[in-house]
Amino acid sequence: MSGSISRRQWLITSGLGAGASLALPHVLPAMRSADVRAPRPLADLNAPVDYVALEREVTAARRAAGPIRLSFNENPFGMSPKAKAAIMSSWDQHNKYQLPAVGELKQVFANYAGVAPENVLVTQGSGEVLDIAALAYSMHGGEIVSAWPTFEGLPRYAESIGATVHKIPLDAQLGHDFAAMDRRITNAVNLVYVCNPNNPTGTLSDTKVLHDFVASASRRAVVVVDEAYHEFVDDAGYRSCIDMVLKGENVIVARTASKIHGMAAMRVGFAIARPDIIERLQKCATGTPNIFGVHATMASIGDIEYQNFVKAKNREGRALLTDTLTKLGKRVAPSSANFLFFQAGMPAETVRVAMLAKGFMVGRAFPPYNDWVRVSIGTPEEMQGFVKALPGAMAGA
Repeated sequence: MSGSISRRQWLITSGLGAGASLALPHVLPAMRSADVRAPRPLADLNAPVDYVALEREVTAARRAAGPIRLSFNENPFGMSPKAKAAIMSSWDQHNKYQLPAVGELKQVFANYAGVAPENVLVTQGSGEVLDIAALAYSMHGGEIVSAWPTFEGLPRYAESIGATVHKIPLDAQLGHDFAAMDRRITNAVNLVYVCNPNNPTGTLSDTKVLHDFVASASRRAVVVVDEAYHEFVDDAGYRSCIDMVLKGENVIVARTASKIHGMAAMRVGFAIARPDIIERLQKCATGTPNIFGVHATMASIGDIEYQNFVKAKNREGRALLTDTLTKLGKRVAPSSANFLFFQAGMPAETVRVAMLAKGFMVGRAFPPYNDWVRVSIGTPEEMQGFVKALPGAMAGA
């Protein structure tokens, strides 16, 4: 998206989605007006979507914006047109503190996840779930066990508040070494962190091994299971750890609207846990999600068609990149997420600079895997361009 397009223009034009079928002429004059206090008529959340046009427009906008962002595990297609329409329909609520819609979202997500509303806390992204878990259980010199490398949010925040984080190296298959993690859990440990699928590797833990570990660890500490990439998993044997919450275990499951729902900047996430744990986390919460993110997430949760579109495109791009890297003789971690982790055979920073010169941003290094590169999956057209540029960039790096 061009930097010359203003935020207001984006709100107006993005309501058009993939074409005139999503146009909202009764809303646009009001949004152009200086008076934004009058109630807006509801946008059409059921308007049909031309996905071919949507993919074409998204790819063109990202190309115009500069280097293609394949570095932050973002959904390249952004939020669904129905989520954009929901934002426009909630525009008149921007000046309110009390947001009944948060309670509505809690119910919507509870229904989606198969739990009671009392098991859900709506947060400012799943990052807040991780932060407040560290605050609630480790802010007085607690100890935490985590795989490494993994998503750094919880370990980094915990260290900033004085907790000790025991970082357990991944196993030879780039998965969690649950046996080593289990041995490190002492009476001083009050929090255990598991990211599944893991970031930056994309690896998915075996369901039985994971659930056995969580069941054992949760008798000695609270276990946080980060399922940010849950919706991208294709493995038929995969099961969320939400069922362990329903069994009453000391487990917190973190979910987010940032990935499959494409709303990283809207900051909406969820903690799923026993009601007493939810109450403890609530006391450490630092605020409430914004009204536009709340309404957009409610619309997106119900937009299964869009989620399936995103997953299919991610699957397509991931397969193309995996095949290309395999043919290049590179070791590729098996990914169940919207990114790939591969061994470049040279410093990740070298690959990053070389690919940036070709117009693509890739991830930074994740020590100690300094010669491995993480690549987020873009649109199919972007991935076709990426795999064409990669061999030359690495050869000339």
